Amino acid sequence: MPNDAEVGHEIADALGALLKRGTRAQLHRRLTEGLGPAVDEATYPVLSGLARTGPLSAADLAGEIGLDRSGVTRRATRLEEAGLLRRDPDPADRRATLLALTDAGRRTVDTTRQRLAAHIEESLAAWPPGEARAFARQLHRFVTTGPFADS
Repeated sequence: MPNDAEVGHEIADALGALLKRGTRAQLHRRLTEGLGPAVDEATYPVLSGLARTGPLSAADLAGEIGLDRSGVTRRATRLEEAGLLRRDPDPADRRATLLALTDAGRRTVDTTRQRLAAHIEESLAAWPPGEARAFARQLHRFVTTGPFADS
């Protein structure tokens, strides 16, 4: 077990590995396999982001998922053509539109989330009883009260 001075570095290193673009892309490819040509590692963040936030403008979604607005717009067009996303008028600004998931888009996100949960559970199957549950609680606590929590 690391001493207190090393804990922050150990967590930072683990987060660095977890958040690498290649790691995310590999996971997104696995989650979206066989879901149709519009759903891949490039478009998955748009679907996932909208599932988390609800309808947003392309600019607001871009900030949420770490892409630029034009990248979100291109991906949204692919998803819209596949019937997974729609553009609705923004009630607060008639000139603007909001991106929103369709029922098919929500079902696609549900499928990817089920796949992710199964993948995680599979990878934790060899852990001693109770450790996975404790890890889940501690990770949730870290995310909600740690350095990345919303202010």
